[in-house]
Amino acid sequence: MAVQQNKKSPSRRNMRRSHDSLKSAALAVEPSTGETHLRHHISPNGFYKGKKVIQKAGE
Repeated sequence: MAVQQNKKSPSRRNMRRSHDSLKSAALAVEPSTGETHLRHHISPNGFYKGKKVIQKAGE
């Protein structure tokens, strides 16, 4: 079983955790409608890469 030899100071602990901060979401703009959506996800109107991929019930 691994046991630490010396206590890790709060400064070094926080340096290790520096990459854990939240980053802004990667957004994309749909070329056909101009909507903003998450990358690699379908836009709210059902478009993906300029093509209609999902039909809503009312359409």
